[in-house]
Parts: sequence; structure tokens; C-alpha cells
Amino acid sequence: MENVNQAQFWQQRYEQDSIGWDMGQVSPPLKAYIDQLPEAAKNQAVLVPGAGNAYEVGYLHEQGFTNVTLVDFAPAPIAAFAERYPNFPAKHLICADFFELSPEQYQFDWVLEQTFFCAINPSRRDEYVQQMASLVKPNGKLIGLLFDKDFGRDEPPFGGTKDEYQQRFATHFDIDIMEPSYNSHPARQGSELFIEMHVKD
Repeated sequence: MENVNQAQFWQQRYEQDSIGWDMGQVSPPLKAYIDQLPEAAKNQAVLVPGAGNAYEVGYLHEQGFTNVTLVDFAPAPIAAFAERYPNFPAKHLICADFFELSPEQYQFDWVLEQTFFCAINPSRRDEYVQQMASLVKPNGKLIGLLFDKDFGRDEPPFGGTKDEYQQRFATHFDIDIMEPSYNSHPARQGSELFIEMHVKD
């Protein structure tokens, strides 16, 4: 399980195209969320961590969002994304470990969580919450999806429960929404929670 903390583990998976939970498209609940945002949101600073194949980043870019940052510590998906979107600003494609991003250097209005939380070693979940809170501006938000399911195995994706998530995130966030997603991709129907939360004052 320690391997999931290493870039090489993920680099190999992308090279072998063995990301078993990749849907090959924008997640429907996140697309619906993006589609209802006001025009003014298009200039906000957005982070998509552990973005992988980054369908959501591509969609945000296509919709005219100008300040989206993709972070992944495996080079392969970043290179593939840059090839698909040659006009995407290169300075916003960051090959780095999310846990090593400096809050002094990076601050975001909101963060889009899509299968990153489930990919990290579960022992680092409290560290994730703390780091996420430090990267989000005051009044900033964390939006996205979490698996509401126990996969029963020692490799990603790692699942969890609503109770666990509420306890972990409540240390640094006020949870506005954490409910079963009604518009999930058919392959994920009944196994996702939609979340929206903001950093505690």
C-alpha cells in the first residue's frame, strides 16, 4: 500500500493504462456543478489535485475558465493532457506531490475533488484535510465526490463512509453538502457522495 505514495507507482499505471476506475469522461455530477456556475466564476483560481487524465480540467478549460491548475505527481497524465490541450497554460500544469505544495505559493478559491482522495493511502486522510484547508482561501470551497463504499481491498481506489468523512473533514471544514449523488455515472450509481464544504473561519 505504501506504493501509492510514490509517483512511480502511478506513472507505471498510466503507462500501462491500468487506472481501473477511469470513466473516460467528465464526471456527470461535476459537469452539472460546473454548468451552473455564474460567469464571474470563470476567473476564480481552481485546483484539481491528483488530476490524472483530467477530464474535468479539460472541460473547465473548454468552458472558458482561465485560472485552473492541474496537479499530479506522475508525469505521464500531464504530458497526455498537454498534448490534448496545447492551448492550456503550461505554468498551470504542475508535476508535484499535492502534500508538498506550499500554501505560501498556492491559494485557490475552490478545489475540485475527483478520485484523488480515494487514491491516497488512507493513513494520510487527516493530512489531506489539513493540507486542503491550507491551500483554500478564506471562504474558499472544496467541491467534489467521495466514494461511499467499502471496496474491501488493499489497493486504490480506497473507499469509506459518510460518518468517517464527516469526522475527518469537520476538523477544518464546515460541511454544507455531503449527500448521495443522484446523477452519478451509471457505473458509480449509488456509490458516490457529492460534497461541498468551506474552510472554517
